[in-house]
Amino acid sequence: MKYGRSVLVVALAVAAGSAQAAGIGVRAGTTGLGADFGWDIAPTLGGRIGLSGMNFNTDVDTDGVRYDAKVKLANLNLLLDWSPLGPFRISAGFIANNNKVDLTGQPSSGGSFPQGASLTGTVKPDKSFAPYLGVGYGNVWTKGVNFYFDLGIMFQGSPQVSLQVNCSASTTPAQCAAAQSQGEAERQRVQDKVDKYKYYPVANFGITIGF
Repeated sequence: MKYGRSVLVVALAVAAGSAQAAGIGVRAGTTGLGADFGWDIAPTLGGRIGLSGMNFNTDVDTDGVRYDAKVKLANLNLLLDWSPLGPFRISAGFIANNNKVDLTGQPSSGGSFPQGASLTGTVKPDKSFAPYLGVGYGNVWTKGVNFYFDLGIMFQGSPQVSLQVNCSASTTPAQCAAAQSQGEAERQRVQDKVDKYKYYPVANFGITIGF
């Protein structure tokens, strides 16, 4: 995200120099914990730049493997907010993301994957610069303290899964060969699990301070 931070600094400098009204917001939601800087461009149109991120752990199960999944969210939002009906708005733009999931898996007892080996891998979005479209309420640059929220979709494409089978010193050659032969089939099982996130749901809620 070093490139993303550079873009953010330049954009903030340009926005601050041209804005008649501006504000900041803090929020939480499906893209993590974040903050926004917003400014007006026209009476019903504004720009918004934001950063968000968060790490958390979860579990993912396939037919033969249980995975410890470490989710790492890191997003830079570049949006235009159009408010034709008061505080209700339509938002569109792009989200530069460095989101990923690190996987560590162990074969499940009685599962289809051969015992004796472990698996490691990653899941990353197909698009690291993804279009975004959504609706919302409240503008960051509105004067005073206000509530705002966003509901939308990040079109990140089908997440891409990479997976590696690891054989330890205690794994027999036969166990290792059996596990290696099932590596691609297991990768596809994980791929089937994450394909539904081609359209990543965005739901964020927060507080703004406009000045």
